[in-house]
Amino acid sequence: MASSVSFLLLLCMAAVASAQLSPTFYDTSCPNALSTIKRAVTAAVNKENRMGASLLRLHFHDCFVQGCDGSVLLADTATFTGEQNALPNMKSLRGFDVIANIKSQVEAICKQTVSCADILAVAARDSVVALGGPSWTVPLGRRDSTTASSSLANSDLPPPFFNLTDLIGAFDKKGFTATDMVALSGAHTIGQGQCQNFRDHIYNDSNINPGYATSLKANCPRATGSGDTNLAPLDPTTSYTFDNAYYSNLLSQKGLFHSDQELFNGGSTDNTVRNFASSAAAFSSAFASAMVKMANLGPLTGSQGQIRLTCSKVN
Repeated sequence: MASSVSFLLLLCMAAVASAQLSPTFYDTSCPNALSTIKRAVTAAVNKENRMGASLLRLHFHDCFVQGCDGSVLLADTATFTGEQNALPNMKSLRGFDVIANIKSQVEAICKQTVSCADILAVAARDSVVALGGPSWTVPLGRRDSTTASSSLANSDLPPPFFNLTDLIGAFDKKGFTATDMVALSGAHTIGQGQCQNFRDHIYNDSNINPGYATSLKANCPRATGSGDTNLAPLDPTTSYTFDNAYYSNLLSQKGLFHSDQELFNGGSTDNTVRNFASSAAAFSSAFASAMVKMANLGPLTGSQGQIRLTCSKVN
């Protein structure tokens, strides 16, 4: 009984925290915050179109570990081990310099007012928009954590070898439906993946287009350790446009990761994939809704946490 009461209390606390977020949070304290973030993101994506996917991924990897609290931005020190060198993040997370630049611009107009966690949430939305995707209203008011968890990053971030049951379970743990999971996976319509993360799929799986697999093998040798960090586009058709082509690729068995193709492999999410493949509007709506839900994962609000002066370290 005691554990049930504690669990209910945690749920109530989470609900209260989410309710404290507001899209107008900075209207008075820093009215130019959102426009400053948007300009910086647009400039960064225009300079390197891959950066849009990197910033979106940073937000996802932040929120799935300890909630949306900027913990992923904390760099390791001699006395502190953060999330950046956990297995799902090591040598693959990028965009930290862009977030640091945005933070410095925001600090210049509003001292210690806008959190790094909020900058991540807004930058993710603005990255999607910059690449032609949907927009959504971002609730604001998150504060930054003073802790991070390498172990939670290793356990909670779904790896590219997960099967459908694993994926549904990992997202359900965070309060997402299977439809939310399929919609959020659509972020793979932009960005790139490393050879070490799709090698098993192209050499050992049968549910992959043979011609597509052959084209990937040219830059991803079978031998482990050879070409591990070589890159391939997650969406081979429109790599830097945020659209619904990812789902059409799945219908043609052209998912880059094993976990991608699991969404369309004779399982319970096949019809959702078909729906998103046939309707860009349906995908855009579901993606925007799921992103708002994700940005509400476990935020620190009120007097919790802090507003970091520098995103990579605690004050």
